[in-house]
Amino acid sequence: MAHFAANLTYLFTELPMQQRFAAARRAGFQGVEILFPYDLAVKELVRCAEATGLEFVLLNSPPPNWAGGPRGFAAEPGNEARFRSDFDRAIRYAQALDVQHVHIMAGRAEGPQARRTMIENLKWAARRAPRASLTIEPTNTQDMPGYFLNDFDLAAEIIAEVGAPNLGLQFDAYQAQMIHGDVLDLWRRLAPITRHVQVAGFPGRHEPRTGDIDFARFYRALDEAGYDGWIGAEYTPLTSTEAGLRWLRSA
Repeated sequence: MAHFAANLTYLFTELPMQQRFAAARRAGFQGVEILFPYDLAVKELVRCAEATGLEFVLLNSPPPNWAGGPRGFAAEPGNEARFRSDFDRAIRYAQALDVQHVHIMAGRAEGPQARRTMIENLKWAARRAPRASLTIEPTNTQDMPGYFLNDFDLAAEIIAEVGAPNLGLQFDAYQAQMIHGDVLDLWRRLAPITRHVQVAGFPGRHEPRTGDIDFARFYRALDEAGYDGWIGAEYTPLTSTEAGLRWLRSA
């Protein structure tokens, strides 16, 4: 049975980050994700997690600047040194916070050289942190123009070519619907290589309860596949987070 984690970068944003942990716990979440926690003191984050009994599920490998900054460097030729230094920083945070998964962002790039660069960077990262669970996530180019990893089949090919036991897929249902249009079919094909799941409604990336994705069927498909990992709630609430949490109770 999967467990739900609140993405605190998106949820409870009316509160300071330190107070979002307690709000997530009261809402019924069992874990938390923070996309880029690098501007926050590790000791403070550990204290918040321990005080609420929440598990740290996921963080993103830098960039540390979420507001307007680039979206990773793994596929950017010529930025290998930046990728490696940023990855080392992410791993230090992940180890201190006992994070389950580190999502490695591809960045903006295109073409065969970008693919080769990403594969080599991922091979290096998998060797560099052999005990870490690493993920890659396809992201649609409407929300993130120019993002290299913009297709789930491409992600599967890259994971296979890297061939590292600690690298897998981050399956975001919103991105799957946006890119491919059939979440259930894609899930059934890619469940064996998936390490982490995220949900948001489509269209709009709001609460995962209405729209083109049948979440009841999707959750059943997760169970049928034997997925017992985390489901990250990574969405923008229509109003306040609290007002839209009916979906969590029904899920």
